Amino acid sequence: MSTATANDTQPIVRRANLDFGLEEDIPRHWFGGDAFKSRFFDAMSLLFPEGEKFFIDCVRDYKAEVTDPELIQEVKDFTFQEGQHSMVHIRYNNHLERQGINVPAIMEQQRRMIGWTRKKFPRKNTLAETAAAEHITAMMAEYILGHPEDMGEADPRIRAIYFWHAIEETEHKAVAFDVLQKVAGAGYFTRIFGLIAETILFPFFIFQIMRHMFRRDGFNRRERLKLWSKGLWWLYGPPHGLFVRMLPTYLSYYKPGFHPWQNKTSRAFDHWLTEYENHDHDPIAASNRFIGAIGK
Repeated sequence: MSTATANDTQPIVRRANLDFGLEEDIPRHWFGGDAFKSRFFDAMSLLFPEGEKFFIDCVRDYKAEVTDPELIQEVKDFTFQEGQHSMVHIRYNNHLERQGINVPAIMEQQRRMIGWTRKKFPRKNTLAETAAAEHITAMMAEYILGHPEDMGEADPRIRAIYFWHAIEETEHKAVAFDVLQKVAGAGYFTRIFGLIAETILFPFFIFQIMRHMFRRDGFNRRERLKLWSKGLWWLYGPPHGLFVRMLPTYLSYYKPGFHPWQNKTSRAFDHWLTEYENHDHDPIAASNRFIGAIGK
């Protein structure tokens, strides 16, 4: 099995009590007025609180069996970061509920699905799903940080959430994977089964939530069909669709000797961190300066 060198890794930093101004008024379609792009990221936010609790639980299933001191600390830091993500996205989701989105029903559906998964599948398989989900989120984080100009029309507050989230997904992207291989002893096919499952489930739940959102937004059937047609091309249309451009990183997971740190961290990662330090840990100011520097 290939492993990452110390020079490939990033430290997992604990950041708490970040203020994203979510109690203020945020436009319904905050991504440059584009309903599909806005609701795509909104739908991801609705998945995060229960999803990240699932990730924490699946890693903690092996907590008593982790003996390496470094990995023990990484599990603790991973848990802290995921807990912070949940708290911020709960506040984000409260904002969505004020818009008329049926957040409680969506959360309850996720809890039932996750509970069923935890009950029916062995802990090694649910950890494999966690490692795969972390790969997908790290893949998206790598893209967002490497192409911040794509978020140029987004509301500064929501944009800051996703830049910050991307930074921390990058920092802890190997933790669940290392527990899966070093502690759970999962083989190649268990790992790949997890990715195939997440590849199907992630868009299924996102699109299901978006379908509800478009109806609550008042779009009629013809308008919804137009939104889906344009939006799916933005996601999957060659050669510049969002996920098409992420395909090489996604496919790297299928290599037998894969390790998450083999995918190099974007240089923009350090750029955002520098702005964050220079702006007294204000994620909105840091993100505004980060995106404002593009092209200079």
